[in-house]
Amino acid sequence: MCGIVGAVAQREVMPILMEGLRRLEYRGYDSAGVAIRDDTGRMQRIRSVGKVAALQQMLDATSVSGSLGIAHTRWATHGMPAERNAHPHMSGEQVAVVHNGIIENHHELRQELNELGFPFSSETDTEVIAHLLASLLAKDSDLLKAVFTAISRLVGAYALAVASPDDPDRIVVARAGSPLVIGVGVGENFIASDVFALLPVTQQFMFLEEGDVAEIRRDRVRVFDAEGNEVEREVQASQLAAATADKGPYRHYMLKEIYEQPAVIAETLEGRIHKGRLLEESFGFEAKQLFDQTRNVHIIACGTSYHAGLVTRYWLEDAGIPCSVEVASEYRYRKVVVPPGTLFVTISQSGETADTLAALRASGSAGYLGSLTVCNVPESSLVRESNVALMTRAGPEIGVASTKAFTTQLVALRLMTLALARRHGQSAAEQRALVNELHALPRQVEVALKMSDDIAQMAEAFAEKSHALFLGRGPFYPIALEGALKLKE
Repeated sequence: MCGIVGAVAQREVMPILMEGLRRLEYRGYDSAGVAIRDDTGRMQRIRSVGKVAALQQMLDATSVSGSLGIAHTRWATHGMPAERNAHPHMSGEQVAVVHNGIIENHHELRQELNELGFPFSSETDTEVIAHLLASLLAKDSDLLKAVFTAISRLVGAYALAVASPDDPDRIVVARAGSPLVIGVGVGENFIASDVFALLPVTQQFMFLEEGDVAEIRRDRVRVFDAEGNEVEREVQASQLAAATADKGPYRHYMLKEIYEQPAVIAETLEGRIHKGRLLEESFGFEAKQLFDQTRNVHIIACGTSYHAGLVTRYWLEDAGIPCSVEVASEYRYRKVVVPPGTLFVTISQSGETADTLAALRASGSAGYLGSLTVCNVPESSLVRESNVALMTRAGPEIGVASTKAFTTQLVALRLMTLALARRHGQSAAEQRALVNELHALPRQVEVALKMSDDIAQMAEAFAEKSHALFLGRGPFYPIALEGALKLKE
């Protein structure tokens, strides 16, 4: 999963870009690069295969600096990991582009641009965007117009940022199917794939919506919708702090997040249960209306979140509530039959899982009662576009292998199940027993974590094995699937 960072400021932006890339390393990547407009008005590009640290070493050997730049971490899709395929991509000296996503019609565009005489030095779909923009800028030098025209030719999902050496105070960005956030500063503004990259420089964020194009300057931000109309997007204060994305005393993020589980489970329960009772009012008025009418549940998710959905199906069916669970990428390509009174539930740590988000958007015309998302990121697309959001309050999960996000998803889904089960005849005594189990859960996880030395000793017996089989039955079957996924990861 690639990462984008950009900045236009009154100060040197290279440290901002590099810190942003370091904070996006958790997304996975094979190469990295930056493009900076220097004081002479030239676009200086430096790229490297491997870690961000290798790129930093290359930068340390140069004197590249400037107040406008874009940067990227790439995970190879089109073209092998190589410097020529790393971002940013440029068309001569005219334009630089960083891009997340996949351009499905890049072969046709490449052929067209080849015939116009544009030389290609990479196998990527992103270089196509750079040359397409250059061909448009040759006719009209306005970068914003060129981006609008270019994206009208693109088929696929993308988030992109464009800079030109001829434009000393402007980055133009576009979003279609891939997240992009604008960080709002004082006399400076930023862009990134997610807020974690920008927390050291701002707490104020503007979240672009599907189809948006934005013009980012030092002193202002203009946003346009897919039809080209200038629109207002709310600036929101992030609930996250820069320190939450640090490892602290732990060897790696996954270990830190494992040990955070008691605290984040307690936080997910805070204000939602009290003295053996579920506080349904904490879900909000719209949730009550949906729950009152719910007769069936469809759960849509991917990966770890899908496993959480499978566990939830056992809970709902035990309460007499029909439930189906579907991998989001498959749901999108089926003609789904929606029984009357069906609640559409999505689960995603980030709230930006592309297939899950696409499924939510498709569900709007399918006849569901409404949509509920279980999510960890308040500012995400799933939260903004769902009728009801049940937040997991796990804090940033940086580790690639999900831990605390999974356990807090299960807690949130258990709360949802309790609310629905009460409407389907679950007794007050049963409800009280389940709520008390949830209340005791943070302490039980603490006890389990204190077994770490014994677990490490047990792991020694398996460390050299070549194969592993995880077994489980009933609600422990999806737990076995999740355990197997953890070992594979």
